[in-house]
Amino acid sequence: MIWQLDLALLLLTVVCAIGALTVRDLLASAILLGAFGLFMCLLWVEMGAVDVAFTEASVGAGITTVLFVIAVFKTERKSKD
Repeated sequence: MIWQLDLALLLLTVVCAIGALTVRDLLASAILLGAFGLFMCLLWVEMGAVDVAFTEASVGAGITTVLFVIAVFKTERKSKD
């Protein structure tokens, strides 16, 4: 394993997770969670767990992100802040 790649992927994963928690826009948070799933998938591939990476890519970065984005677009704001 290349430790520099592992460190870069880990840092990007942590940045996406913290960004998803701190951002105020729901759509941006859903996209950051999708990016988090993508970086987790890349970490799993780097560790050699390709089956777990495939599941993370399809569920974590794929279906969940699409469902979150659809839910954000289906909701309406009650007040215009």
